[in-house]
Amino acid sequence: MSRLMHVVSGPYAPPAAARELTAVSADGARLHVEVHGTVDNAAAPTVVLAHGWTCSTAFWAAQIRSLAADHRVVAYDQRGHGRSPAAQAPYSTEMLADDLEAVLGATLAPGEKAVLVGHSMGGMTMMAASRRPKFREHAAAVLLCSTGSSHLVAESTVLPLRPGRLRTRITTAVLGARAPLGPVTPLGKKVLRYATMGAGSSPDKVEACARIVHACPTKVRHHWSHVLAELELDEGVAELRVPTAVIAGTADRLTPVVHARRLAATLPECVGLTELTGLGHMTPVEAPDLVTERIRELAGYVTNDETNDETNDELKGAASA
Repeated sequence: MSRLMHVVSGPYAPPAAARELTAVSADGARLHVEVHGTVDNAAAPTVVLAHGWTCSTAFWAAQIRSLAADHRVVAYDQRGHGRSPAAQAPYSTEMLADDLEAVLGATLAPGEKAVLVGHSMGGMTMMAASRRPKFREHAAAVLLCSTGSSHLVAESTVLPLRPGRLRTRITTAVLGARAPLGPVTPLGKKVLRYATMGAGSSPDKVEACARIVHACPTKVRHHWSHVLAELELDEGVAELRVPTAVIAGTADRLTPVVHARRLAATLPECVGLTELTGLGHMTPVEAPDLVTERIRELAGYVTNDETNDETNDELKGAASA
């Protein structure tokens, strides 16, 4: 199955990047990175986007298209997703942190600040990296969309069963299934909408999400499911010591809104919890304008010294090579 099976027209078709580069992680894993927007304007705020489990840079199409008008936008494929090759298993949250540090190091000048945005596993990436020097050097603010720090499988409501060991065991098996998702079909879209989106999601949004998710390699989906099942990042939340906003859908079955409320209560500098009534797990696609608005608000925390401009220009030139 194509690694790039996304929609090709409309608001959810990914725009062409101004520049592409490869970031190399601590263990040698190679990560596909895209830079969009005002890449030649060092004064433009920078936004770094980290997608979630089974997704890719295409997931951020609406945000990239809007923000690129007046921001530098960096998006990357998590290892094994999109155009980033799969690395040797087992995967771990430390790998997520390593990969984010590699992307920040490859795209930002020393000391340059950015808004870091994570959806689902991308949000967990922020929590995993919160103690890392590179994260603290570059993070001006963070946006966490549809994510949680622990107890993901136990609190998931994808299966309409009573909470308990049986539901947890079956949910673990379903999320970690080795069976390929296959081509996008009407039935497949119906299942995906039930599991990951609000009931009122429009067909074009369901289509966009289905194409992205179905393109994720089966082995990658399986290996990362084990990381999510054993997730324990509560301490990382407490170390997110920058202004952090949280967004969640009240109909999210994968990471129910209880996770967002817990994050908001724990974050040292929470600057807002937005609960989207009736929306599911795919908030950047389901509510693209609102997510983009929150990113723009957080960009107000980005302040970079003009003394970094020359370094920025040199770094961007190297990235395009």
